Amino acid sequence: MSTGGASAHLARLLALVPYLLNRQGIPIEQAAKDAGITVEQLDKDLWTLFMCGLPGGMPDDLIDADWEDGLVYLSNADTIARPLRLAPEEVATLLVGLRLLAQLPGSHDREALDKATAKLQEVAGAAAGMADARVGVGGGTAPDSTVLDGARRALTERRRLHLRYYVPGRDETTERDVEPMRLALVDGHTYLEGWCHRAEEVRLFRLDRVLALEVLDIASAVPADAVAHNLDEGLFSPSAADTVAGLELERAAHWVTEYYPCEEVAELEGGRLYVRLRSGDPEWMVRLALRLGPTARLVEPPELAEQVRAAAAAALAGYPEVV
Repeated sequence: MSTGGASAHLARLLALVPYLLNRQGIPIEQAAKDAGITVEQLDKDLWTLFMCGLPGGMPDDLIDADWEDGLVYLSNADTIARPLRLAPEEVATLLVGLRLLAQLPGSHDREALDKATAKLQEVAGAAAGMADARVGVGGGTAPDSTVLDGARRALTERRRLHLRYYVPGRDETTERDVEPMRLALVDGHTYLEGWCHRAEEVRLFRLDRVLALEVLDIASAVPADAVAHNLDEGLFSPSAADTVAGLELERAAHWVTEYYPCEEVAELEGGRLYVRLRSGDPEWMVRLALRLGPTARLVEPPELAEQVRAAAAAALAGYPEVV
């Protein structure tokens, strides 16, 4: 429990009172441990409670606290004896944590997680539903349970995986063998990270895009030089092999600056913007430019701009001439 700030201090005191009232004679060391604070801080909190109570300030109006022998006793605090109820935002936070924890690999007690989640939803009632809608508890599309269980099993048993994986950027389904390295939760989505034999490098696979997963009877053998991605700042990290493209955006395409991370955004005349985007896939840049159509113009690098013009010409050639 945090000790900083007046609001945090008040919240801690309001939580301590019902806790101590229902645990008369608890050792002060145990009470401090349960509260997540030091014994010294709990001593200060008890002195504060000793001076709190009903208006009037007479001895019978104040909370009575006794901890001289190392055991804590609290009385005359019945008006605030009921534990604080969770606010909708707190319900949402706990539900998010429980649901995301259930998706992570490890020796979690799944039954306990399910029971805690169900109990929290039951106690919270309608507030949980409102909080879900307010903060988006789901976070992202949940992976198929069979796929997730298979990935966990492969990691535990150190076995190779065969994936049937959908690549939305190319709108194609691929088959690939993968040496699993870890499961990671990023931006509400669960990813499998592993050495991909098809790409011959470490790749991240979003589990909700795995159409089929088979745990092979082959021992996993991750190459010694395989390096896991640094996910501390998100999925994508700059690489010298990336393509950096410059685009001029009309007002209708300004959404690009909010949807994609831009290395540079500069204002141009007429309400236009100049942006620089980085991607490891040049074809993705071409598809983005085609998607934006007349609301954007890819201006650099020149060879990529030429690819956009060629792709646009090829697409137009598929349509009959208008007479």
